[in-house]
Amino acid sequence: MKTTLLTVGLVSAGFGALAQSTDVPPADIQIRTAVLAAPADKQAGATVYGYSAKNEFMVLRKGTNELICLADDPAQKGLSVSCYHRDLEPFMKRGRELKEQGKKPNEILEIREQEVKANKWAMPKNPSSLFVYTAKPDNYDPATGTVKEGYLRSVVYIPYATVESTGLPLKPEAPGMPWIMDPGTHRAHIMINPPVSTTSGK
Repeated sequence: MKTTLLTVGLVSAGFGALAQSTDVPPADIQIRTAVLAAPADKQAGATVYGYSAKNEFMVLRKGTNELICLADDPAQKGLSVSCYHRDLEPFMKRGRELKEQGKKPNEILEIREQEVKANKWAMPKNPSSLFVYTAKPDNYDPATGTVKEGYLRSVVYIPYATVESTGLPLKPEAPGMPWIMDPGTHRAHIMINPPVSTTSGK
């Protein structure tokens, strides 16, 4: 399975501002696959970012609801798309900017932590969701947008939450059970990774 650029735990850099592949799927395929990460009732109204024919990162569709979706990076194998609440956009956008500047993942984490503490931009005040949908290279055809056996996982950001404030463990007690990652930081979030067999075939 492709390692998503919105790796949960970093969810850090997001997608690069410029894809490195010249083989970019048409906008309609990018939009159709990007919203696979969104709940069904949110897909039609989500804003979608993707890539132009010149590999420029751009808005492919302006939405009408609170979700922002990121299309698959054509430079990477397999499928990895994500959707998140618009209140997370400062966090995600800053990650993309820093990644484009060549910053390493640990540098991105540190810089964003410092900037949040300096009130340069803000994390959401309320819990905010992120959904990531992935498929292995053999299960995704970028030419048609056909996806088989995709996997959907969810994250809920609750900045500065802790084990004590949520009652959640630091690792899942059983497959599919929620747990908290990066507690006590601006990027604290609840992880929900369903068993693979329950999320395939979306």
